[in-house]
Amino acid sequence: MASTVADRQLAPDLAPRKGWIDHWDPEDSTFWETTGRRIARRNLTFSILAEHLGFSVWVLWSIVAVNLDSVGFAFTESQLFWLVAVPNLVGATLRLPYTFAVPRFGGRNWTVVSALLLLVPSLGLAWAVSNPGTSFGTMLAIAALAGVGGGNFASSMTNITWFFPEREKGWALGLNAAGGNIGVAVVQAPFVVSAVVTAGAGIHLGRAGLMWVPLALLAAFCAWRFMDNLSVARTDFASSAAAARRPHTWVMSFLYIGTFGSFIGYAAAFPLLIKGQFPEVDVTAYAFLGALVGSLSRPFGGKLADRVGGARITAAGFVVMGLGVLGVVWALSLHSFALFLAFFMVLFLATGIGNGSTYRMIPAIFRSSKKEAAAAIGIISAIGAYGGFLVPRTYGWSAAAYGSIVPALYVYVGLYALMLAVTWVFYLRRSAPMARVGV
Repeated sequence: MASTVADRQLAPDLAPRKGWIDHWDPEDSTFWETTGRRIARRNLTFSILAEHLGFSVWVLWSIVAVNLDSVGFAFTESQLFWLVAVPNLVGATLRLPYTFAVPRFGGRNWTVVSALLLLVPSLGLAWAVSNPGTSFGTMLAIAALAGVGGGNFASSMTNITWFFPEREKGWALGLNAAGGNIGVAVVQAPFVVSAVVTAGAGIHLGRAGLMWVPLALLAAFCAWRFMDNLSVARTDFASSAAAARRPHTWVMSFLYIGTFGSFIGYAAAFPLLIKGQFPEVDVTAYAFLGALVGSLSRPFGGKLADRVGGARITAAGFVVMGLGVLGVVWALSLHSFALFLAFFMVLFLATGIGNGSTYRMIPAIFRSSKKEAAAAIGIISAIGAYGGFLVPRTYGWSAAAYGSIVPALYVYVGLYALMLAVTWVFYLRRSAPMARVGV
């Protein structure tokens, strides 16, 4: 059973059906303190585990791509950027159906399914890299399968938003997202995938896929055993259509491209960027740091947004992101890896904080309807994740067209300036309706 014996003793009507909770009211302080908090935190814990593995598989090709030449593949730089970009394209596209899977099948049930789906790209990668004769088209198709890991974020966030009261959503969603985001850092860390594929003689790149198989099975089991479905987690078509008609859904989608899209795009491309710009540097020693900083800073963005307002923190994030990119341009002009790394850390820090604050703005904007808020989360997270495709492809375009990534960096600065202006117009300008309600 998903609910524990202690939970049943405190509230025997919570789970009359196996795996389902039919009464859930976290805004009731008595219910929350006696029963709700314990159950919500348990579900959050195992949601983080499954989402963490989803992110790990999603960006697995970011570290695989930099090692393909070592096992006999001869792909161009543009092709390598395609391999790290296409999982983000697929992941972004899957986020919308993954969002609607939660109200259709239940958060617990869908977490089990989504964890098991990670077996497909993991085993596919192990097969594809085992033969240096595998064509680029086949490799690209296998890389695309990793996008199922990107869909996990939307379903996980949609599910968790129902468990927590309004006053704690920022911190809870920030923790859930950070636990997932840090999967990027884990994949790129020198003591994880790189250590596994280089253990023993030679490089065994197939292990980069095989190592996630038992972990995905574990996550599926834990979700089945310890998580719950909420009957109240229902997003009907009318609510989804209403959210799609709200201009703020699309405004926030644009802003989320700038925060989360930047984070996942930069994280996916970072190992290739280091290898391309500073070939003398050991990629595995530094590539994971950006994703780690961005992941750990995300819940603090949500916490700050809970205190002073999400729009203010988001706006500050865009300012710092723009300055960080300009710092990277300066570092490249000096060919200083130390400065390059330092300014990218500033950039990742700002994207992480911006992720938390932007996501906290959503329930504040849609506070009149939780169903619309849940639907908006799915739309916004899906559109925002397309930034994870656009960032690596912009790098690839810039390198191919100009022989440098600097033009791409200037494009990012211009976009952050535009996003800052949009944030001010819709959420900070005194006459803006949402400014008056403290979004």
